[in-house]
Amino acid sequence: MEEIKKIVGGLLLVSMLFFAQNNESLGQQFKAGASITDITPHLGHPIVGNYNSPPATYIHDPLSVRTLVLDDGAKELVFVIVDNVHINREVFDAAKAILDRDLNIPAKDVMMASTHTHSGISLNGGGLKTISPEVGVALDEYQTFAVKRMVDGVKIARENKTLAKIAFGSVDVPEHVFNRRWIMKDSVMNPLGQLEIAKMNPGHSNDLLRPAGPVDPEVAFIAVESQEGTPIALLANYSLHYVGGVPKGHISADYFAAFGNIMGELLGADANTPAFVGIMTNGTSGDVNNNDYSRPRPTEAVPPYEKIQYVANDVANKVHHKYKELDFQSEVKLGSALSEMTLTVRRASPEILKNVALVRDYNGSEPLFHKLEKTYAKRVFNMESSYPDSVQIVLQSFAINDIGIASIPFEVFAQIGLDIKEQSPFKNTFTIELANGSYGYLPTPAQHQLGGYESWLTTNRVQKDASDKITSELIKHLNQLK
Repeated sequence: MEEIKKIVGGLLLVSMLFFAQNNESLGQQFKAGASITDITPHLGHPIVGNYNSPPATYIHDPLSVRTLVLDDGAKELVFVIVDNVHINREVFDAAKAILDRDLNIPAKDVMMASTHTHSGISLNGGGLKTISPEVGVALDEYQTFAVKRMVDGVKIARENKTLAKIAFGSVDVPEHVFNRRWIMKDSVMNPLGQLEIAKMNPGHSNDLLRPAGPVDPEVAFIAVESQEGTPIALLANYSLHYVGGVPKGHISADYFAAFGNIMGELLGADANTPAFVGIMTNGTSGDVNNNDYSRPRPTEAVPPYEKIQYVANDVANKVHHKYKELDFQSEVKLGSALSEMTLTVRRASPEILKNVALVRDYNGSEPLFHKLEKTYAKRVFNMESSYPDSVQIVLQSFAINDIGIASIPFEVFAQIGLDIKEQSPFKNTFTIELANGSYGYLPTPAQHQLGGYESWLTTNRVQKDASDKITSELIKHLNQLK
């Protein structure tokens, strides 16, 4: 009997040693690579992101695709973050199809998103569309160029892969995020002829009661280094819409790129080969910006780009301070989940149709309802005549050890991101917005009741309970991955 126990014990010891060695071997297989590719457009095209679209006359800083590839030996995850205000699904799908065809990377494992800079030209297909042999679908010239550069970015990042280690960090930076929607003392009229109590960017006045919703002050970040300790990339996430302060006609990647560049300097990675890649993704910032309306606006004008540099420097320095405390891991397990969801497109009520018809036929010098009523009347009639009855959206989630990453193809209200964090089974969770497409703003049902720009028909296009359905589906993803 004792002899049998010795044999069984020996077998168990051998099994444990083999398991430990195998785990160590798998851990050592974790690799990562990153890249930056340039997608700066030619001058002369209209800059999108605001109510007017002036032609681009000057390039202040380049627009880029920043790519990070993670590989645990069994699976690759790819992040492709593009300097643009928002990007149609067809563009992302075209790039993913090439990656699947040429590199055997399935769409499930590729997360693509725009940063939401308001100082670039459109990637939503305003130009003449042709079918490129390489791309295989009808896209305009700039879309085709961007698709090719997204693919190039992944190819380069793959070539740059090296044995690596990874860490998660987090720091709250509340100084730069403010809910831009305020509850007003008195109701206000919107362009569709309806009274509401929330107003976007109201300015400072005695008419304000309180912010209409919360903010998310967390800067979550993933740091990647080589096994020798050389910084490879840092992918951060902050729920700040953008900063701005960019002169008319200027092309700029806003604070997103400035943050990434400053991180490289702080980490002493300027001379790295391959170059360090700092990436800032947009969190759930659909109702958040950099303006504190609880205080009077400063009387002195802020010089162009000064605010961008201030925010980027402050956030980067606070991330860098936390970076020094990180616990890097070489044993990494990756996972991904993807599903599609059909959402109903909102339609104009009889009341709205009546009001926009009045606006269309009105020629008075003063607006009937709102200074933007003519714009929204055109949008509503266009929606009624040309919008489909539903849209098919992509929802996607990644898992990296104890990190859960959700993504949503909308400009997402902060409360939604906070809800996902609260319900997630992962120790650390964040959400990337404007990922895998762009379908307008995504308020919660409660915020729809308050009104405001983000809830106006055509600014918001889908059913009012869409955020609840999306949150539920993403939590299913994260539970599956956990």
